[in-house]
Amino acid sequence: MISVRRVAAALAAGAVLSTTAAGVAAAAPSPTPSPVKIPAGLYGTGDPTYDGVWRQSLAFLAQRTSGIQPADQAVDWLLGQQCDSGAFASYRPDPAKPCDAKTMLDSNATAAAVQALAAVKRQSATPEKADKAAKAGAAWLKSVQNKDGGWSFTPGGPSDANSTSIAVSAFIAAGEHPGGVKSADGKSPYDALLTFALPCTDKDGAGAFAYQPDKTGKLFANADATAAATLGGLGKGITARGTQPEQPPVCTDLPKPTVDRAALNGASYLAAQLAKTGHLTAPPMPGAAETAELPDYGNTADAVVALAAAGAKKEAAGALAWLEKNSAPWAKGSGPAAYAQLVFAAHAMDTDPRSFGSSDLLEQLNATGPAPKAPDNSQASTADEEESGFDIWWIIGIGTVVGVGIGFLLSGRKK
Repeated sequence: MISVRRVAAALAAGAVLSTTAAGVAAAAPSPTPSPVKIPAGLYGTGDPTYDGVWRQSLAFLAQRTSGIQPADQAVDWLLGQQCDSGAFASYRPDPAKPCDAKTMLDSNATAAAVQALAAVKRQSATPEKADKAAKAGAAWLKSVQNKDGGWSFTPGGPSDANSTSIAVSAFIAAGEHPGGVKSADGKSPYDALLTFALPCTDKDGAGAFAYQPDKTGKLFANADATAAATLGGLGKGITARGTQPEQPPVCTDLPKPTVDRAALNGASYLAAQLAKTGHLTAPPMPGAAETAELPDYGNTADAVVALAAAGAKKEAAGALAWLEKNSAPWAKGSGPAAYAQLVFAAHAMDTDPRSFGSSDLLEQLNATGPAPKAPDNSQASTADEEESGFDIWWIIGIGTVVGVGIGFLLSGRKK
């Protein structure tokens, strides 16, 4: 689940920086309101220390998929979180204080904010400011790209599949071809994603992606990383829609691996995992006693989006139905980002998020922050419009896929 991974990463980084015990305790997810004063304009009532910018950005993107424009107050809050360098931290309690060497910059938050600001800019009270902020965020991401072509959660760390994938979608939102974003060693994000891909011959994780190699360089299947990298490899992101023609995902190793083939292999892994129980399960938390595996609502929603984007809506249908039936308590307890993940799943599968089981996801999401502007139903979301431009770039390289008999057509896109 994205939120769990972000908390874990933040805790790890906090340990390096000698975070106090009180700060660590505050990072634990909780359905109760935060003792921290929530600033005006921010969505959610939980402690924003590790996910303020992230949840705000996902809320905007979810709203824009249905033509809803966030309140200017909410947009201004996100704009105010940006550092002069173009980067975003997970949360800055005092935006008036300039970012300095102690500010813990966050590539994931920056990439999400780039997409959110690109999505809201046309209906924002200050469209030029939002556009400039999105471009500055993308420029900062380029400046911290690792030599292998990827990104880490915090600048300077080893690349991981999730951070690299969300950076891909940020560049697309900013109007850039990710394949052309090269490191000092000439590596692109797609080169980095291939290093996390497991072969179809792997006994336990055929076709999956790993989050990172372990200390020995071995890759282990990770459903969260696989959902993210499937979208990233397809040149899509968290607001992706289902594509045509639909086809069952299969795992195929090519003599010379390609990122699009690896993405389809990732979809086959996700389909196989969902087929077991209808949903993904969460790994036990470090130090937790052995218990029955618990459902992972967030990763299940992400897997639905990834499968739909890969043309496998049929394989995702059961998981979507499971989410409609079971996810309401989780979303209520988890807040804006959780509602957004469910909206993305509904959007990908052409399901009405206002009638998601017994829930109106958009009404519940909107209620967690400033009331949005009147729905802009007369035109598609800006996020979708930004996505569509990448189809031409990807189709140029689709010949390799067709040549091996896959018959996969990419139309529409986006994380």
